Amino acid sequence: MRTLVVYCHPDAASFTSAVRDSALAALRSAGHDVRFTDLYEDEFDPVLSEAEHVNHLADPSTKPAIARYVDDLRWCRSLVLIYPTWWAGQPAMLKGWIDRVWMHGVAWELAAGSARLRPLLRNVRSITVVTTHGSSKWVNALEGEVGKRTVTRVLRSMCSRRCRTRWIALYGIDRSTDAQRQRFLARITRRLGR
Repeated sequence: MRTLVVYCHPDAASFTSAVRDSALAALRSAGHDVRFTDLYEDEFDPVLSEAEHVNHLADPSTKPAIARYVDDLRWCRSLVLIYPTWWAGQPAMLKGWIDRVWMHGVAWELAAGSARLRPLLRNVRSITVVTTHGSSKWVNALEGEVGKRTVTRVLRSMCSRRCRTRWIALYGIDRSTDAQRQRFLARITRRLGR
């Protein structure tokens, strides 16, 4: 399985880095062909500039700054996103990656005269999110889990019709114990090692 892992956290010593390491080890031990992107290490520019916005229907080949990210997205059959959930959603850096890379000609197209987007990422058969939440599952449910809906409804709709999504989350990380965090890492290994 060709798997793209996109990692987003600014602190190299964070628990999210342990999550990343567990996920990568599990995928590689299961025989996945893995491409890895660390958005902070890459110093990815999350800002959708005015010029990009004005030219959002231009061919992706006219945007060399994101060519590598486009190539990775078109290459993968499985996408794994690893990040902390902040303010009920993806960190700005990851949201910017979505805004800039999941663009016209890559993730979707709009035929002349049509009011419906046509998905282009039919190569993507699964999307897995591995994330942490500071608050409890109950609080996240009350807030509507915006970040989860972004992935399971919006991103998924641009992929294969049979695309499956998995949500692997540790809720209440701010009050979690070391034992709870270790169990979460073991769960990542089990779920991604299949």
